[in-house]
Formats: sequence, C-alpha cells, structure tokens
Amino acid sequence: MSGGAWTGDDREHNDACHERWLQARHRPTGQAGYRDGWYDAQCGGCHYWIALSGELGRDWGVCTHFTSAFDGRVRFEHDGCDRLTLRQDGSFG
Repeated sequence: MSGGAWTGDDREHNDACHERWLQARHRPTGQAGYRDGWYDAQCGGCHYWIALSGELGRDWGVCTHFTSAFDGRVRFEHDGCDRLTLRQDGSFG
C-alpha cells in the first residue's frame, strides 16, 4: 500500500478491520440477553469515546475512560461498558 492508503480511507483495509474488530465486541446488539437499556448506553454516546479519523471513524473510536476495561482500545460505536458516561450534549458518534 502507498503511504496515503493508511489514512483511514482505504476501503479494502477498512472492511477487513471492521470484520476483525467486530469479533471483540463486549455487547453485540443481537446477542441473547441484550438489555433494552443498553441501546441508549452505547460507546458512541460516551464522553470518553473519541472517533478515529477517516472512514473508520464513522463506526470506530478509542475508549479513553481511565476506569474502563477498554481504556486505550478501539471500540465499535454500538458497543458499551459499565463505565459509560453519556455526553452532556446528547451527541453520538
């Protein structure tokens, strides 16, 4: 890949990352036992979730909550954890 392909906008690379990273979700929305309350408590709405740049940032970000088990890890915007801190402005993603 050329140097520019690693900017987050290479479709093939992004699709491969997306499929690989989905396997590490904590709370897949389709899993048995998914709680209704979790739909409103997803990573993309957390104060400590920072979106990645480029196309990957539409679905993926990094957790920066120092007390979360996921601190410093790439997280899917529709995942979640027990340390979620909702953004005061109500924004998502």
